Amino acid sequence: MSSTHDFVDTYLRETAEIALGTSRQDLTAVIDILFDAWKNDRTIYTCGNGGSAANASHLACDIAKFTWVEGKKRFKCRSLCDNAALLSALTNDVGFNRIFLEQLDGSMGPGDVLVCLSVHGGSGADKAGPWSQNLVSAADFVKKHGGKVVALVGYDGGALRQMADASIIVPRTSGGHTSTPHVEGFHEVYHHLICERLRQMVAEA
Repeated sequence: MSSTHDFVDTYLRETAEIALGTSRQDLTAVIDILFDAWKNDRTIYTCGNGGSAANASHLACDIAKFTWVEGKKRFKCRSLCDNAALLSALTNDVGFNRIFLEQLDGSMGPGDVLVCLSVHGGSGADKAGPWSQNLVSAADFVKKHGGKVVALVGYDGGALRQMADASIIVPRTSGGHTSTPHVEGFHEVYHHLICERLRQMVAEA
């Protein structure tokens, strides 16, 4: 990369390529599961780590607020990332891998939906061990208790893509490149698209 201008040009070209390569069918499947939750008065939960935790909170906000149509019932949605005191207590008492599972236990019911946002989807590791095992354990809990799992992931999608009832993966460029910024950025693009369509569907229902 010879200059900042070249970097910017490459990044934006990759962004356009990723958008064109995104699976329309997978996005449709995700939207259909979330809309079914609204029709059946089920609750949607969101979760993620790091930047994906912020995205999970934003998604829960937009599902709860942006989709509202006057005269129609509202989505039931909340993020499992937003109570710092509870998250630290659970980490201290039962371990970080159970911080989402423990919030779901006794709260979720059959037909509820867990949306997991993760760059690697549980694939890979760092100093603390395998990534996103708190998401994987929560997804496993939901599946065993009659709920549905939606995954927004990147790279190869990891365990979450395999476990999910519907998932959307941020594709690599034709040159094989992907990155955490591209994945997290596109999760925001996807989530705004999802919420815009859900609001249309609620209005039409």
